[in-house]
Formats: sequence, structure tokens, C-alpha cells
Amino acid sequence: MKCEGSTRYNAMFGEVMDWVLALVVGYLLGSIPFGLLLSLAAGKGDIRSIGSGNIGATNVLRTGNKLLAAAVLLLDAGKGFLAVWLVGGWWPEAVALAALGAVLGHCFPAWLGFKGGKGVATTLGVCLGLDWRIGAAYAAVWLAVLAISRTSSLGGMSAALAAPVAAIALGRLGLVPVLVIIALMVICLHRANIARLRAGTEPKVGSKKA
Repeated sequence: MKCEGSTRYNAMFGEVMDWVLALVVGYLLGSIPFGLLLSLAAGKGDIRSIGSGNIGATNVLRTGNKLLAAAVLLLDAGKGFLAVWLVGGWWPEAVALAALGAVLGHCFPAWLGFKGGKGVATTLGVCLGLDWRIGAAYAAVWLAVLAISRTSSLGGMSAALAAPVAAIALGRLGLVPVLVIIALMVICLHRANIARLRAGTEPKVGSKKA
């Protein structure tokens, strides 16, 4: 009995450690501030000093360099995908925590005083890593809402909400809790955008104000 109890405890401890490591790996990869690094490398200065002050692709676009913004978007999505892919090979039962860690790392990087981006591109990456169909639904909603509204924040929030809905529709119920948490995080980080949307003052993509 004692041996069985010890074996069960060791197995439980090992599983918890897998969850912790998955979260940490996701966080470390997600916290790489590509927006800041690429803006500095391109001679655009500290991206945190303009626009919204965050390090995401939308704020990089405010520098006027579309290629730079596209590169940041791809890299931010890529780090989310990489986190899920790596953890899926090491600790497959903990991939959802890697996804959560990657978005947390992007939004709250320790090295930047926990002030990062809003998680939209990184969430695309983790969704593609978790299930390409969820990622496809996320991208489709993001692009459709963006094309119709020309409002980056509305497209990103709509896509974040679409991810758990897509997971439910596809029967990936185990992913729903984490995707709901990520969606709530993305929406919470868009509080100022929501206020401007309600006031009718949210900038449109491509406008001089944006």
C-alpha cells in the first residue's frame, strides 16, 4: 500500500511539474518582444513611446512601415505556435498551458515591466498550434471583421471570442477553458479600445489618425 501511494504521489508530482514547465516554456517564448526589437533594429526607436505604447504589430504599423508591422505579426504568431509545438513534443498533455503561457508572456513580459502587447497575433499562433482548424476560424473571423469594420481592435477581439466557439464546434472541449481565459484576457487588454468604440472615436486602419 505504501509503495502504491508513493508511486501515485510521484506520478502526480511529475504531472504537475510538466504543467509548470509547459507554462514556463510558453511564457519565455511568448515574452520575446519582437515589436520592440525589430523597431529598434529598423531605426524606429522605442515603439512604446508612440501610439498605444504597446509592442504589438498594430502599434508598429503606426511607424508607417508596413513590412515591419507584417514581420512583427508573423513573429508574434510564430512564437505562440512554437511554444505549443515544442511542448506538444515534450509534454503533450500540457499544451493548453503552453498556449496560455505564450499569451501571458506576450502581454505581460517580465523584462518590460509586465507591459507588452494585447495578444491578438500570439493567440493566432497558439490556436494554429492547438488545432489548425481553430486557428483557421480565428484568422477568418479576424480578417472578415477587420475588412468590414476597418477596426483592428474589433477584429482581434472578435477572433479571440471565435476561438472557444470553434473549439466547441469541433469537439475540442478540453481546449475551451484555456481559450476562454485567453479571450477574456485579450478583451480586458482592449478596455481603452472598447471605450473608444462606444464613443465612435476608435481609429480605422489606414486612416491618418491610426
